[in-house]
Amino acid sequence: MNERNISRPLVPGTEESGQPLVELTHVEKHFGDLHVLKDINLTVGKGEVLVIVGPSGSGKSTMCRTINRLETIDSGVIRIDGQPLPEEGKELANLRAEVGMVFQSFNLFANKTILDNVTLAPIKVRHMDKKAAEDMAMDLLDRVGVASQASKMPSQLSGGQQQRVAIARALAMKPKVMLFDEPTSALDPEMVNEVLDVMVQLAREGMTMLCVTHEMGFARKVADKVVFMADGQILEQASPEEFFEHPQTDRAKDFLSKILTH
Repeated sequence: MNERNISRPLVPGTEESGQPLVELTHVEKHFGDLHVLKDINLTVGKGEVLVIVGPSGSGKSTMCRTINRLETIDSGVIRIDGQPLPEEGKELANLRAEVGMVFQSFNLFANKTILDNVTLAPIKVRHMDKKAAEDMAMDLLDRVGVASQASKMPSQLSGGQQQRVAIARALAMKPKVMLFDEPTSALDPEMVNEVLDVMVQLAREGMTMLCVTHEMGFARKVADKVVFMADGQILEQASPEEFFEHPQTDRAKDFLSKILTH
């Protein structure tokens, strides 16, 4: 992979302003009678990599999806770069453009080439010149190792390649923060590392990242902070070393004993 430092062109506004880039304050969320997020308080500084772990159904993905309002919240405040999340309309669209998201499923447009998948939003949303958008897209596809696939359709690519295209597509909007919602869980085991390698590279280059993942090796390697969730609550926030070596709660100890013994 290209070793060029991509943090400057890709992470606008990384100069230290003192305020967190992402801030959740007393966030509550219900799905009907199910209380899925309970008094969530979380801050993410610029350039920080947060890895969110926990058992299935703990609210990890829901929390991730509230940060760009794919899920609404019942109460509390979410701020991106100091600005409260707008309810709807143009302001929300503008803010969403600042927050890149990579999902479990790749969500590529099946009827568009790889190159068109990456250039679509910069041209439509950022009103970028087509040639400039294509040059940027090819640069990004090169960085994630799939430039040779630019003229193909998504169905012609492996899952790992499609997910790397999805990362390039999110980066094409020059987001301030990247959200990864279990980006490797739909992949065959041999494809997982090719996606994690791209994420490791991004982390090293200063991208602010929130990653919901089951990949504990990745968490140990790149996280500045590990957030452990269970039953809709954040139970622990610690450095990877602290969390994996000295978990504080019984829930975390139980979780780690189940996943680290296999």
